[in-house]
Amino acid sequence: MKSIVIGAHLLRDDIEPLAQAMVQAIPIGDLWLSAHEVADDQPLGDRDLLIRIAGLRARLLDAATFIAIRYGFAVSSGEEAQRKCASRIDKWRATLTANRGNVEMTLKAAAATRVARPDRVDFKTGADYLRALHRSAVAANADPHFVDAANRFLAPLAIAHRWLHRDEKSVELVTLVARENVDDVRAAGERLRAECPDVPFLLSGPWPLEVFADDDHE
Repeated sequence: MKSIVIGAHLLRDDIEPLAQAMVQAIPIGDLWLSAHEVADDQPLGDRDLLIRIAGLRARLLDAATFIAIRYGFAVSSGEEAQRKCASRIDKWRATLTANRGNVEMTLKAAAATRVARPDRVDFKTGADYLRALHRSAVAANADPHFVDAANRFLAPLAIAHRWLHRDEKSVELVTLVARENVDDVRAAGERLRAECPDVPFLLSGPWPLEVFADDDHE
């Protein structure tokens, strides 16, 4: 058997309510990993498994804020988990302590300007291709009026915010917000929709810590 790691948590009690819902609590130093056990030959791309993990993530976030671990990170024992995570424990502890009551919200908008996605066959090396992919993503920009409105409506509600370029077709505004402000952020999203009706976007969350997982916030 192997365990798919879901997140890093400050307290075992943050995981314990789901102990009967196929969630394991794996100790790493004085922190805890939540994980879901599957057979060794279980394809990680299986749709039902992905849906199940997403549901467990949501229920864990309802219990307490945690740091999301990239999907596909799996361990076969507690010793392996400790070994793989040892270098991150101090940073994770500081982040989880500082952001105990915070979550992430994400606004994803279609890019108004973008460049064509590069073709792998046009590059001699994988590194050159990856650099070209990055350039095409960074070149994507949302409508300036939309960006200004998003900054006016959402940024004041956030502890921190960051614009990201994930690909050549969209841009994202990721905000770190207090749990009690989630409804206010959603309301601000509706004001943004009214202000910029021609710009398609999706405001989603709350999410566990990911983009801000390595940042310290008082």
